[in-house]
Amino acid sequence: MERKRTKDSEPGPVPLLVPVDRFGFLKQEHGSSPQRFTKTKSSINYEKEEKRVTKWRKMIGTGGSDWKHYVRRKPHVVKRRVRKGIPDCLRGLVWQLISGSRDLLLMNPGVYVQLVIYETSASELDIIRDISRTFPSHVFFQKRHGPGQRSLYNVLKAYSVYDRDVGYVQGMGFIAGLLLLYMSEEDAFWLLVALLKGAVHSPIEGLYQAGLPLVQQYLLQFDQLVRELMPKLGEHFTQEMINPSMYASQWFITVFSYSLPFHSALRIWDVFLAEGVKIVFKVGLALLKHCHDDLLKLPFEELMHALRNFPEDAMDPDTLLPLAYSIKVSKRLEEMKQDCDKAVAKPTQTAKSVRQ
Repeated sequence: MERKRTKDSEPGPVPLLVPVDRFGFLKQEHGSSPQRFTKTKSSINYEKEEKRVTKWRKMIGTGGSDWKHYVRRKPHVVKRRVRKGIPDCLRGLVWQLISGSRDLLLMNPGVYVQLVIYETSASELDIIRDISRTFPSHVFFQKRHGPGQRSLYNVLKAYSVYDRDVGYVQGMGFIAGLLLLYMSEEDAFWLLVALLKGAVHSPIEGLYQAGLPLVQQYLLQFDQLVRELMPKLGEHFTQEMINPSMYASQWFITVFSYSLPFHSALRIWDVFLAEGVKIVFKVGLALLKHCHDDLLKLPFEELMHALRNFPEDAMDPDTLLPLAYSIKVSKRLEEMKQDCDKAVAKPTQTAKSVRQ
């Protein structure tokens, strides 16, 4: 017997509504995703938030027209407000302003479209393979070949063409994915360029170049800072044969967008774009400092688990960031960088002397 056809006017099956948090991530009762501790709307003081938004709107002006003037006049006010957290409704625009990417966009009209439509990349298959691994629990990126995945592909492909020396590395997906949640494809692309090429702060393209040279440098520096600031913990890590490459690589490669709850990662990104990579060192050290006494008691396997699964209170930005701000690393990082530069330059000078 032929099945009765459903009329076009009849509604089809109603899709199940999946509960999501205020950032668009699927709510999970259990699990270890970075979103499991994301705060809900009910926890926000709306009146206080509205006042913050008003202050920020006055500070940046229409479309960011007053931003540079305000930064020049009151840099300390800007720094303080950024550290308190950029209002989420303004985050995309402010990120573009503080990173210098808005200027890059205006100076390069049509370049992004050219890269996406008319150029080909050797990394296209790698990008396609990895796309589904980027924020898989976010509604924007969940649908296979959906708008989120298409936008992510376009941004990553465009960058791999724009900078063929770097091309594409898997960790870049989380950076681009985070940006796409707050801005258009083209805006996200130019912010990625601003970060990797160093429009405002030191370039971080070395995080993704062959051999990950900047990752290696940062991990060595981080290890040294742990030993200097927390000598007992540094010694315990040595005894248990644990080094930062075993737990901290993703902190630097994704700037905590993969490792921490999303609302915490956003607060870190606010400061990262404004002040540079030193905040990654500060936050990493703050996590260890917060859990210092507990970590000292753990043997290897439990220690590794703890370093990849910090307790909720340690990852709360209102606890974590003030502790991070109290840790001073800028001067020491600069000293270590100079030592590293000298060590790299010395063999080159020796080789020249031999040839002469």
